[in-house]
Amino acid sequence: MRMTLDAFRAETRSWLGENCPQTMRSAGSYTSGGRKAKYGNPETKAWLDRMAERGWTAPTWPTQYSGGGLTKDEERVLAEEMSRINASAPLSGHGLTMIGPAILEFGTHDQCLEHLPRIVRGEIRWCQGYSEPGAGSDLAGLQCRADEDGDDYIINGSKIWTSGADQADWIFCLVRTDFNASKHEGISFVVFDMETPGVTVTPIELISGSSEFCQTFFDNVRVPKRNLIGEPGQGWTVGKRLLQYERSSIGGRGNTLQRVKTLDETAKEYVGEENGKIAHEDLRQRVIRLRQDDQAYQLTIRRSYEEAQSTQAPSFLSSFFKYFGTEQNMKRQDLLVDLLGTKGLGWTGEGFSGAELGGTRGWLRSKANSIEGGTSEVQLNIIAKRVLGLPD
Repeated sequence: MRMTLDAFRAETRSWLGENCPQTMRSAGSYTSGGRKAKYGNPETKAWLDRMAERGWTAPTWPTQYSGGGLTKDEERVLAEEMSRINASAPLSGHGLTMIGPAILEFGTHDQCLEHLPRIVRGEIRWCQGYSEPGAGSDLAGLQCRADEDGDDYIINGSKIWTSGADQADWIFCLVRTDFNASKHEGISFVVFDMETPGVTVTPIELISGSSEFCQTFFDNVRVPKRNLIGEPGQGWTVGKRLLQYERSSIGGRGNTLQRVKTLDETAKEYVGEENGKIAHEDLRQRVIRLRQDDQAYQLTIRRSYEEAQSTQAPSFLSSFFKYFGTEQNMKRQDLLVDLLGTKGLGWTGEGFSGAELGGTRGWLRSKANSIEGGTSEVQLNIIAKRVLGLPD
């Protein structure tokens, strides 16, 4: 028999108080885990291990796959209690938000047992092989091929904008297994280890100065057929569902209070105050509008979340949340740079603090928000057709 929500809240609050390290009570700190992970702060790994032991890195996943087995209401309570002490998420990445949910929905029991516990424990870091140099927004036009060879597929081709591929351990990948079928029906969905012979990764430097995106090349990469998720030719169905999971995570429930606090603190330090208000009227109004939009957005997410109690799968509303959430983040980064004034124009040098340089580079990085996970234009088309029911 499950305990009441009040009892669950009390137990959760007590456990978090005893087990969340003080250095992990900062919402900007997290790890993506994986075989290559380096933990400068040992408490980062300790926090991950403690949460993973309870399954709370993936709180609603079934306990048989090392998840927490929580209901959505219990998950909400856990999130609220973590927010109350400003606890960092113990783990992030594609494993939790994208491929894990897809394997739960489309994978076999054996595939779930093979992959999900390692995701929960942060042992494997994943990357996504979708876009190609000639198939970006027209994803169904992909040409990366997987040819059958006994019990294996032989994969040849390349992927681009493969986020974190140089740090990833495994990749989930859309490949063409049937060149005679329609372009949607000839696609299959496979997963494989990035250390498989024939995989080469080349980082791509971005305007922000980071190289988190990569181009990934496959040269006769041998992948067992048992690594196929779903049936042959079902890749488009699996891939679309995974994109909905991705869009939900990109636009979903972030720590809005933490972001507002950062804007308020930045305004106080760089713009100044008059009678307890941000001294610059236009900037003050922009901060207020962003707060209002953030609050309305979070309430809308909460309402949608409560209305979807009967299902774990995202709907086409994920495109709405992805679109609005990324637009909000770009506005936030624009505003942050404006609050910094001339200190928001730095690239390097002793005249700028790390936070100031981070603001500049974060602003540049945010421009990719309108592209990753499906462009804003694609999301607007989906909203028009699938949510509003408008004609083609």
